[in-house]
Amino acid sequence: MRNFGLIGFPLTHSFSKKFFTEKFADENIADCTYELYPLEDIDGLRPLLNANPKLCGLNVTIPHKVNVLQYLDWIEPDAKTAGAVNCIRVIAESPLQAAFSGEVGINGHNLRLEGYNTDIHGFDRSLAPLLTKNHDTALVLGDGGAARAVKCVLENRGITYQTVTRKPIKGNLLFSELTTQHIRDNKLIINTTPLGTYPNVNVCPPIPYEAITSEHLLYDLIYNPEQTLFLKKGTEQGAATKNGYEMLVLQAEKSWEIWNSKE
Repeated sequence: MRNFGLIGFPLTHSFSKKFFTEKFADENIADCTYELYPLEDIDGLRPLLNANPKLCGLNVTIPHKVNVLQYLDWIEPDAKTAGAVNCIRVIAESPLQAAFSGEVGINGHNLRLEGYNTDIHGFDRSLAPLLTKNHDTALVLGDGGAARAVKCVLENRGITYQTVTRKPIKGNLLFSELTTQHIRDNKLIINTTPLGTYPNVNVCPPIPYEAITSEHLLYDLIYNPEQTLFLKKGTEQGAATKNGYEMLVLQAEKSWEIWNSKE
């Protein structure tokens, strides 16, 4: 039996658990399970791995996408650039293999933990078909682990961006500083904050929605509800909109591909 799962805290609503459970059933994959492992502190990763020797892969969600990096033996280039990981491949290796690789795993020499950011893949594939010549600059709302994946994609595509946060961070705009001109100048607006997630569906990022036009594209990483207030306000102004569901499916499938890689 091969085990997979999700670490983070809290894990009250998990897309991944439902997705992989249904995938295993639909594709008649009988030798795999996917479980939730709520970890309030990332220091719990070592005991988790020790207690679950059949773990082959983990997804990582808030608040551990950044602080998990210190526990990894290898990190893919894009994830390293983003400074965030949401997928871990757990590889059992013998002490001899570890000696030749020159790397020591989290549990002595018998595990190698590889870090990936499949959010980057999912967001890029989901966003690409919607981009037009108008979307050469962007506003990124929020600056957490998910925002790092978004910014990596924008940089790879040559799209300049400005990050907007609630609290002062060097180089970022504050929500309170946003003007209608900022909205007019940036026709791609991406919400990476949790504002509007069920059950708090009556809130949204505080931006000047009245400046949004039909040339704008609003992308919300939230998928529940299907149409957040952020997206609804964009639609009312004639903008193209998209939620984060497809991104989640794409990143989950990429995780599965990584976990089953023979390399």
